[in-house]
Amino acid sequence: MIETLHSLSLGFATAMAPDVLLYAFVGCLVGTLVGVLPGVGPLAGISLLLPVTYGLNPTSAIVMLAGIYYGAMYGGSTTSILMRIPGEAASVMTCIDGYAMTQKGRGGAALAVAAMGSFVAGTLSIVALMLLAPPLAEFALRFGPPENFALLVLGLLVLAYMSSGPMTRSLTMAALGLLLGMVGMDTMTGLFRFEYGLSELGDGIGIVPVAVGLFGISEILLSAGQDTKRDIRTPRLRELLPTRREWRESAAPIGRGTVLGFLIGIIPGPGHIISSFVSYSVERRLSKHPERFGHGAVEGVAGPESANNSATTGAFVPMLALGLPSGAVPAIMLAAMMIHGIAPGPMLIQEQPQLFWGVIASMYVGNVVLLILNLPLVGLFVNILRIPYSYLYPSLLAFATLGVYAVNNSVVDVWIMTGAGLVGYVLRKLEYEIAPIILGLVLAPMLELNFRQSLAMSAGSYSILFERPIAGTMLAVGLLLLFLGMRPILMQALKWRGDAGLEPAASGERKENP
Repeated sequence: MIETLHSLSLGFATAMAPDVLLYAFVGCLVGTLVGVLPGVGPLAGISLLLPVTYGLNPTSAIVMLAGIYYGAMYGGSTTSILMRIPGEAASVMTCIDGYAMTQKGRGGAALAVAAMGSFVAGTLSIVALMLLAPPLAEFALRFGPPENFALLVLGLLVLAYMSSGPMTRSLTMAALGLLLGMVGMDTMTGLFRFEYGLSELGDGIGIVPVAVGLFGISEILLSAGQDTKRDIRTPRLRELLPTRREWRESAAPIGRGTVLGFLIGIIPGPGHIISSFVSYSVERRLSKHPERFGHGAVEGVAGPESANNSATTGAFVPMLALGLPSGAVPAIMLAAMMIHGIAPGPMLIQEQPQLFWGVIASMYVGNVVLLILNLPLVGLFVNILRIPYSYLYPSLLAFATLGVYAVNNSVVDVWIMTGAGLVGYVLRKLEYEIAPIILGLVLAPMLELNFRQSLAMSAGSYSILFERPIAGTMLAVGLLLLFLGMRPILMQALKWRGDAGLEPAASGERKENP
């Protein structure tokens, strides 16, 4: 412990250097803006700014890119809460109750809770990263393709079981997302499928256009025919700050979201996205008033926002300790390290202690910077609501279109966004949950790859999924959840069959006794 504190003091000496501190601030500011802008996200932001880091020293470069990464998690909640357009894919779940709070005049409180939850979760998860990185990374290495496949299946079933509506509806939406995720190049054979001659679909259907379409465009379409008259006034200070009750209701979700997010973030995959889904489902299941979710429950903001920030830090565990990227953004950051002549891997801590501990210390500094940047700007963000809908929604539509187009410079992405918006509009009219579509789209490539790798390991035998203890246990839990979720439907079917079987006897009795 003493050695860890000594190393951390070395890291703070590095992180507090004027040039490193400047780039940490720039990364946090850019990350916040990237998160606020619909359709951009940390992946696009880091990719665009990667060439800028070529002239920097390695520590400053990684610190700035890390600031963009977790800064985007802070900023992504802004448009989700105020306009129901997820600035970043990890903020999809925040749209649901964050926007409902805005409609009730509590948009400022939702932003404040999101900022504070992000700060607490980010700080605590950095402590966990500092203390638990080696053993947690070692545990994550035990997961082979069968365990990863079982974990992803279990995640889908957990979310479907915890959904507010019938499990069949949630699974149907998740299946639709999985089907969309099958578009693109087959990672095992290299063959293209379902691309219909469009080279833009070679890499699959992007999450950003689908998320912006399902949530943003559908919201604009739903609001187009509604009464848009509002009391346009400057919010008072007490309206911007959460009440004591809101702080009290947020405390436990922030704690649970921090733990869930960090643990999920370590596992390879888009942990910051999955963790927000899991956190929202857990909070709704644990709540004494689950009926409030979807109608402005502050727990539905505090939990997911804490989880996605914590997962972002968790993703640094395999990246810094093992040199293994757990997602696309860590992969780009590893590429940046190699560009600067740094060999990522287990020897990084011994060979580059200044870099390793400097990045960790910069996260502490970055969290403070992000809190300072976000909380004072709550009033500015809330004032966006003073813009009349007749100007706001066309501007949002144009801005979302430009943002989606800018990610890949692809008109196809714009058409995907438009189609997803129309589908989302119809599904929301039919009262279907659309969030599982995004989850299915995210998980589809990983599910397929791990499933096929598992079969390749076992020469085509499905038994490998059940013979390995960890994978078998997770699949058994998933089957149990599936049974529990389908039980009401099965009971209703048995009751219907029983009633149908009694009808002939009853009619026969009436015939015998006129």
